[in-house]
Amino acid sequence: MTSLPLTPVNLDAPARRAAMPPQHLADLDLAGRQALVAELGEPRFRARQVSTHYFGRLVRDPRQMTDLPAATRDKLAERLLPTLLTPVRELACDDGATRKALWRLHDGSLVESVLMGYPDRVTVCISSQAGCGMACPFCATGQAGLTRNLSTAEIVDQAVYLAGVAASGAVAGSPPRLSHVVFMGMGEPLANYNRVVAAIRRLVAPAPEGLGLSQRHITVSTVGLVPAIRRLASEDLSVTLALSLHAPDDELRDELVPVNQRWKVSEVLEAAWEYATRTGRRVSIEYAMIKDVNDQPWRADLLGRLLAGKLAHVNLIPLNPTPGSRWDASPKPVEREFVRRLRDAGVSTTVRDTRGREIDGACGQLAAAEGSETVGTGETP
Repeated sequence: MTSLPLTPVNLDAPARRAAMPPQHLADLDLAGRQALVAELGEPRFRARQVSTHYFGRLVRDPRQMTDLPAATRDKLAERLLPTLLTPVRELACDDGATRKALWRLHDGSLVESVLMGYPDRVTVCISSQAGCGMACPFCATGQAGLTRNLSTAEIVDQAVYLAGVAASGAVAGSPPRLSHVVFMGMGEPLANYNRVVAAIRRLVAPAPEGLGLSQRHITVSTVGLVPAIRRLASEDLSVTLALSLHAPDDELRDELVPVNQRWKVSEVLEAAWEYATRTGRRVSIEYAMIKDVNDQPWRADLLGRLLAGKLAHVNLIPLNPTPGSRWDASPKPVEREFVRRLRDAGVSTTVRDTRGREIDGACGQLAAAEGSETVGTGETP
């Protein structure tokens, strides 16, 4: 097993206090937008009009909102629709079914989103932070560190943009409507708790208040922030909890997921089972398969004993190595044996579809590449 020194993580340290972006309509519920419009001296129904364009028609460009008088449109756009995400790079692979977007935020921070089209659904993977403070050593984002939390609207705007891409028919062979959102991009969602929960409520509220997605089609990933998991269970939401476990034993998980130094495997799983009991939702156990690190048969057996009889599903993830990493994905025979042992223990197990390797598909890779290019050339793309 590759051994690493333990990485102390100060979870109480706040994110860098960078200036947050200007307020956007997605930061507010419909009543809040109506109040803001009234403050601008406009009739309250204008808030519904603009919201219908943004959430109902997926129009983000005020110039296309031609049912609004020009003078009114400019005033409302400046206050309700400031530019939050500036495209830096968009890449596609899998015959256009996988599309990765790199965004520059108002303060120069970089974040990523991914659209994945399937025959029966369209899923987007969105970021909740610029960077990440969890310091998982096999993750490109974790290696970069945390820059700041994203605003609610910065989170939502990623989904709205990619929903528009899907609606344009650009993803051949997939439905033209976004149906699933996973908070598995850059950052630890539960470390930006209030804004992530607000973003979820905006994603599931019916148009024009929100995007109108099913709660059951939203997945929130976490490395295991136990108090936040318990808090999420009390939110009266039916979203799926995805727990990034990556090791069934504390000795290894202390290295791979440094937050384990505060909340051990048993505590994290106990919180996950509480979430499953409160919500009735099956917990997804995320497990990156890392060659000669966490893929031993005895670890599969231990994981099987921990999960047997629980409302859980294991999602094995072939590691997508980050540039310069000394680790690699487990060989396929090892992966198959891991799956067999889990299933023999009665644990539902699948292997995640590997997508986007040729477009720096792993979380944080595209931002890391762009950042290094910018540093090297002294130019902003």
